[in-house]
Amino acid sequence: MSRKIDLVKELLKSIHRDVSVEELKKKYSDILSQISPIEIPLIEQQLVREGISIEDILKLCDLHVELFREFLKSRELREVPKGHPVDLFMRENEWILKQAEALSLYASALVNATDENTRKSYLEAVKRMLVELRKIRLHYRKIQMLVFPYLERRGIVAVPRVLWGREDQVIMKIRQLLELLSRINVVDESSAKLVSEKALEIAKEAGELVFRENKILYPAVYALFSEGEWVAIAEIANEMGWLIDIGEVEWKPSAKPVLPYEIDGRITPQQIEALPQEFRSMALARGVEPDNYVIKRDNDIELSTGFLTAGEIDAIFRSLPLEVTYADKNDRVRFFSESRLGRGFVRTKTILGRRIEFCHPPRLEKLVRQTVDELKQGKASYREFWTKLGDSILRVLVVPVKGVNGEYLGTIEIVEDMTEIINKPEEIKKKIMVL
Repeated sequence: MSRKIDLVKELLKSIHRDVSVEELKKKYSDILSQISPIEIPLIEQQLVREGISIEDILKLCDLHVELFREFLKSRELREVPKGHPVDLFMRENEWILKQAEALSLYASALVNATDENTRKSYLEAVKRMLVELRKIRLHYRKIQMLVFPYLERRGIVAVPRVLWGREDQVIMKIRQLLELLSRINVVDESSAKLVSEKALEIAKEAGELVFRENKILYPAVYALFSEGEWVAIAEIANEMGWLIDIGEVEWKPSAKPVLPYEIDGRITPQQIEALPQEFRSMALARGVEPDNYVIKRDNDIELSTGFLTAGEIDAIFRSLPLEVTYADKNDRVRFFSESRLGRGFVRTKTILGRRIEFCHPPRLEKLVRQTVDELKQGKASYREFWTKLGDSILRVLVVPVKGVNGEYLGTIEIVEDMTEIINKPEEIKKKIMVL
């Protein structure tokens, strides 16, 4: 390790002379091949302990990312089109790697600081990096919600569960450390040591997750998933957003989007051969049983986000802790629900077809008419009202209902009993759990 540290010091001297990353890769290719991406953060921490400035070592981050990319090119993934979801996931991981590295450096500097002012400065830097690194939740959510379902459909369950557990662990540790930082007033040696240890742990685990995803997960799913599956993943990922500027996308697929429930989950021998050995031994060691559950049934009503029978729709509305009344674009009531969990205003089947304003007392008729007209005209995205019914405190939301093309279809009135929340706020706060 000491020899490798000396090599990195030589690199730093070259970076000081503004030598380009490409030149460094050419000049030090033999040396760099001896240092794995996992070792670089450990080397950087040692450099901090030796007194080399954070600013200088941070200049290594770009080189580190380049090295990581070169290292992966020698693995299974080759020529992934620019803008393909795998390309974008890996580019997000480069961003994560940089943030984790910077966090590690500031944490190392914090524990080595000798006076409180310096410790305060590094503590603030650690906090800034944690706030930035907290954005990785978006990256993990895309992996968990878009990639894992396709693996599970193929009967590969262990890999998603293990990775999700590790991802969740990092998110929780970031949240807990930020909470700890909010309680620290005096930055003494003890608190600096505690924060440093926890921050270094987060940086290490985030870096390991990057390595696991890029080295094992992405090569595997790139070999397994069809173009249609990637099209579906790309469409939803674009809606969720990216940690990076994705720029111009060169990937131009021709396939239609394919969702997990639409695929045959069987894995072919050819696909198995293309899998990374680490993934194969982890996912296929005990064999896999594809999940071929049929989600769409003959009597289902197809909705934009799923399939339900008329009976299921009716039961779902009755199970909601709120009640809704729907009037169409002609302001005629076409539907209302009755909740098992809480009662709002009295409504009966005789209001079906009735004008919406006539379902209210004459003193409120003008307000109802004005509210609906404003929603129709796009003057508001919703209107909120609070009222009392006996001892109950109700919140009433009036919301315009629009079609996929933005056309006005009608108005929905949502009534929710908020009595407990209003009357017992402190007890409600005690029930809050972080998910």
